[in-house]
Parts: sequence; structure tokens; C-alpha cells
Amino acid sequence: MLLEDLNLFLGRKEYYKRVGKVWKRGYLLYGPPGTGKSSLIAAMANYLRFDLDLEEVQCNSDLRKLLIGTGSKSILVIEDIDCSVQLHNREDAHGTNVSLSGLLNFIDGLWSSCGEERIVICTTNDKERLDPALLRPGRMDLHIHMSYCSFTAFKTLASNYLRIQNHHHPMFDDIQGLLDKVNATPAEVAGELMKSENVNIALKGLINFLQSKHNTSK
Repeated sequence: MLLEDLNLFLGRKEYYKRVGKVWKRGYLLYGPPGTGKSSLIAAMANYLRFDLDLEEVQCNSDLRKLLIGTGSKSILVIEDIDCSVQLHNREDAHGTNVSLSGLLNFIDGLWSSCGEERIVICTTNDKERLDPALLRPGRMDLHIHMSYCSFTAFKTLASNYLRIQNHHHPMFDDIQGLLDKVNATPAEVAGELMKSENVNIALKGLINFLQSKHNTSK
């Protein structure tokens, strides 16, 4: 779904020109820490061969400088947007913080007409904290939920890290049952799988890890 959306965006230069809109696309990645938001951003930049700009911004003027100084084929990233923006203040009279109004202007491209083919990505652990004005289409066009590790995601990780190609192993049933009960991030699961190149040892270690999390949550 994401690849299709990115490819559609890349091929619509004349469309954006015809409808009078800035050639940009906004993505919101939301979900708990460790679910792969930063990794997905890096993968998007690699796939598109776009420049990735992760500069820290402290105030509205920083946003303006960033937008003006960024050329075409760029991805602008605002990580943990719920923590970095004054979400309840549309204006910051002293200009010492990034205000919601400043951010909306930034995303709308009102501070600069230079540069095309740009992507804006915002990440958050808690989508509910964000102002609806930020979430509407035209700003954050596509919302992608980065969830805890599902059994399907685990099988992909097992294939990548342990080369289990048939997507099945006698221990998989136990792992599936535990993943249905435990909130484990893909990063945590991957960390356990990396501890040994021996399939049985790695999977047993993951089972022990998930069982420990389950016992702790009781």
C-alpha cells in the first residue's frame, strides 16, 4: 500500500501543477516506541533516493529556514511531534517554540515556493494528542499505524534473521500464542532473534522473553 502511494506521488507532477497544489505528500507514522517508525522512514528515503533531513527545530524561524533551504526530492521529518510542538497554542508570541500555527504553515508550504517533490513525515507515539487540523488530508495525507509485533510480522523477522524459509517451525505455535497475549515491539523480537544463529536456541530465547513479559503483566 505504501509503495503504491509513493509511486503514485512520484508520477503526478503535471497533476499537482494542473490542480494548483504544491507537489508534496504528508505521512503520519504513529504507534508505540520500537515499532519501526524510524526504520520505515529510512526505507522510504532509500527507495525513493530522496535526501533525508532530520535537523532539529526549536522554533518557527527554524522551520522557515528548513523549508526554504530544502530542495526537491527531499523528505522532511518531524519526530515525536506531540512532544516538540506547542499543540494547544496556535501562536507562540515570543517565537521560542514551534507553534501549531507555524507547523501548519510549514506543512502547507506557505513560507516558500521553492522546491518540489517533497515529502513531510511526522511521527508520534500518541495520535490522539494531535490537533485535528494537522491530521486532515493535504497535510497528513496517509496515516500509518505502526503496531506491536504480530505473528505475521514475526514470521518475516524469523525469515530475515534465521532464514526460516517455510514460515513454520515446531515452536511457532507457542510463539503465536504468546504474541496474542503480550505487547512486544518488532525491535524487541528482532533483538531476541539476533542473540543466536542457531534457530532452536534463538526461538527458545524468544519464547522465554515473551513468557517473562506475560508473567510480569499479570
